[in-house]
Formats: sequence, structure tokens, C-alpha cells
Amino acid sequence: MTPAVTDLWRHPIKAHGREALTSVRLIEASTVPHDRTWAVTHAGKRLEGAGWAHCSNFTRGAKSPSLMAITATFDEASETISLAHPRLGAISFRPDHESERFLAWIAPIMPADRPAPTGIVRVARQGMTDTPYPSVSILNHASRRAFGQKAGRDLSMHRFRGNIWLDGLAPWEEFDWVGRRIRIGAAVLRIEEPTGRCLATAVDPETGRRDTDTLGVLETGWGHTQFGVYGVVEEAGEVRPGDTVDVQP
Repeated sequence: MTPAVTDLWRHPIKAHGREALTSVRLIEASTVPHDRTWAVTHAGKRLEGAGWAHCSNFTRGAKSPSLMAITATFDEASETISLAHPRLGAISFRPDHESERFLAWIAPIMPADRPAPTGIVRVARQGMTDTPYPSVSILNHASRRAFGQKAGRDLSMHRFRGNIWLDGLAPWEEFDWVGRRIRIGAAVLRIEEPTGRCLATAVDPETGRRDTDTLGVLETGWGHTQFGVYGVVEEAGEVRPGDTVDVQP
């Protein structure tokens, strides 16, 4: 089976909703366009400057599990984001101009023992990914299935909040790509490192409740807590579901 793209995703606001894409044009040294362009600060933040900052400065699924159940759509022309959650219903707003409406909407599902959300910050192109460089996350369905078998349940791809999902590989084959280049569709990416995982993966993305010790399963089964890899775009190009993957020498 030839390795190929099955799914494309972005997350306009870090940790607050996933959006399926039918295609994407990757740009050199950039995240997936509009992926994690915004992030939600909390009362305990320690930000320096207006650029990238560590994930500990933002509300996220590892600390606020119910966030994992949010879905999103983004209208690029108006920069309006529409979010939906099974307990909160739906909201549409412009994150650069209507953060107070969003903060009021999200408040009922925020844990009382965590710092409260305080605002929304924007970092275009770089994005508030979990890496200090503009990364694209690439994941392998075969690894997910092997992980799920070890965990004793199917693990939804939405637990892992990735950008590009592939099938047709061996389990964990993506780890062999670190330090190499791969062509996906018309784009070329250099694979930088495996993706370290956190408690967000323990959450069922349909309910927003923790239900699986995913980190324990990884540690017991494979001796690490990594899943997926980060790539950096070196050659821009269009990527669509069905596009094949070629690992370059």
C-alpha cells in the first residue's frame, strides 16, 4: 500500500477546536495557514513580547479537558471563527475584536482550580504550536491503531490534534524520518523531531472527559511518550487527501 494522506486538520485557536480541510497550500517556514494563529491566555501567564510563547501560558486540553470537545470552522475573509461544544452550544466571533464574548462563552467549562482565561493573543505564520519553530504535525494511522490495541480501545485521531494524517505505513515508521525530508503532494518537509505528548491525549474528544491513561500506555508499551512527528516546510506546495508520500534519500 502506497503511503498517502487521509485527513487534513487545523486548529485556528490553540486547544479550542479542530477544523477539517479539503486541501491546504503549505508555505515555506510556516505552520498550516491559520493553524494555532491565536491562543487563549490565562491569569497565570508569563509572556515576554508578542511572539511565540510556551504552552504553559495558555489554556489547553491537558489542564482543561472539556476543551477537547470543541469543533471549529474559520472564515478567512472575515476572520470569523465559529466554535461548537456539546455543553455550550455554538458561538461565532472575531478573535481580534470580540474576545470578551468568547471568554464568557467558554467560562462554564473551565475548571475552578485552574487560572481563568484572560484574553486572546495572535501570532500569525509562526503560530502558537508546541515548538519554538513553525511546525506542521504529521501522524500515522497505523501507529494510532497499534496504540489503540495496546490501550484496549479505539483512539480517535482527534486526541492528537494533528495537521496531516497518513496511512499505508508501518506502525511507528514515521520516527525513522527524523532528520530526513519527505514529499507530501507538492510540498517538501524536513522532519525535525518526534512529538512529545501530554494529558490532552487522555481525553475523549467527543465528551471532553479523560478516559484513557494514554501516557502510561505509551510508556509501558514502547518506553516513551511520543506520538507523531514535527516537520518544517522547505518547499511550498498544495497537499490534498489522496496525495502520496515519498521519503527522500
